[in-house]
Formats: sequence, structure tokens, C-alpha cells
Amino acid sequence: MPEGDTVFLAGHRLNEALAGKALLRAELRHPRLPSGALSGRSVLGVHTVGKHILMRFSGELSLHSHFRMDGAWHLYRPGQKWQRPAHQVRAIIEVENRIAIGFALHDMELLPTAEEKSLVGHLGPDLLGEDWSDADLHEAVRRFSADPTRQLGPALLDQRVMAGVGNLYKTEVCFLLGASPWAPVSAVNAVEAVKLSRKLLLANAWAPEQSTTGQRGRGNQHWVFERGGKPCRRCGDRIRVQTQGDDYMARISYWCPTCQQ
Repeated sequence: MPEGDTVFLAGHRLNEALAGKALLRAELRHPRLPSGALSGRSVLGVHTVGKHILMRFSGELSLHSHFRMDGAWHLYRPGQKWQRPAHQVRAIIEVENRIAIGFALHDMELLPTAEEKSLVGHLGPDLLGEDWSDADLHEAVRRFSADPTRQLGPALLDQRVMAGVGNLYKTEVCFLLGASPWAPVSAVNAVEAVKLSRKLLLANAWAPEQSTTGQRGRGNQHWVFERGGKPCRRCGDRIRVQTQGDDYMARISYWCPTCQQ
């Protein structure tokens, strides 16, 4: 599932390409949405909240989308070949000289702009929010610390605690905190956990590739994520791999048994 920084960058690129322009073509290929609902409108802007994208149109209408596991928005020039098959297309938003194609967008909703909170109001503070403040930090810490016995990994992934952390950052934050994903929340400093999560997301918000080590070279970007069976970069012990969580919350965790207690 895409991380919050991936969605943040996609939203900003969509905003730069579409904002302030009249629609030349707008198709919604989703069974719950009327295809021509956006006809005759203009794009006012594109806003992101955690892993959610809100495309706002004239007439106080918003299109909400979420990538889930395989969704994406691509930007093309007129006549440019699409990089994914046509049967995956769920939305076509065309303005002068640019076309935004939404592929495999399982979650799409049309709603009045004033009612956006009905879809994103449950989220914790957005770690990449442009107006992030001390109040957001304190609220995220409060939510993170609400259940001291909760396992660290699921707590970091919970978008109701703070919005934006996915499995990559969950894994890397646990390593950098020196705690197992199965350790209780009480085992780490909550303020440090929130600040570190935001720091890593910010470091990659404008980059096409994600690095938590500070290195961009292929194979060197991460401490433990997707490095199962390889030596730990710090101690040399073998990185372990195990599924954590049940049902739809199940995620693969990577950790070093020596560096993370």
C-alpha cells in the first residue's frame, strides 16, 4: 500500500497540472458514480490528507480517491501512451495540455466539498499537513499513547492515530526506535515516535524513491524493510520476517532481533 509521502507527491503533481483549469473531458468509470457528473466544471485544486486525495471542482463538488494496494493517478500529455491497461481506468480528467488518469481506484466518492470531513474526519493529524503545529504533535502523541499495551507496529499503522505511515515507515521507525514491532507502545517515547515518523515522511515527500538511511542508491535505501534474511546494517545479525496482525490489518514485519528488543 502506498505510503503517505507517495500520495502527497501525487496530489501536488495533480494540483500543479490541473488547478485553475476548465475541464475538457471528465469520465468516471465507477459503478457508484455518474460518469458525467463533472461536466462543465473547473478544477479548483487537489488536496491530500494522509493517504486520501481530494480533487475539488467548481460548484462545491469534490472527488475523493484512495490508492489502496494498487491504485494510482498518472499524468500524461495529449496523445501520450498510457503506462497501464485501459481496463484499469476509473477516472479521466482532462484539461488543456494535461490528462490525469486514475488507475485501479477502488475507493472513489463524489460529495459536496463542505462534507469532506465525513470521509477524512476520523483520521489522526496529517504528518505531512502544511499547517502541522505543536497542537497536531500533542494530539498524535495523545492518540498514540491511549493504549500503552497495544503493539507498536499496528499503532504506527493506525491512520486514526496519525495519518500517513504505511508498512515501510512502520518497519523503519521501529528499527530506528530500537523496538520490536511487537513491543508495547509503552516501550518507546511517544513524542520521539511521532516526530521520527514525520521526519522520515518529510525527507521523502518530494522524492520519487523513499530512503530512510539517507542513501539513494538501489539496495541501500532501507535499514530492514524488505531485507529479510540479509545482515543488519548495524550489527550483522540476520533480519527476520514475520506477518503481524490479523485479517485486513495483517502486514509483513521486518526486524533485527539484536537491535530491536
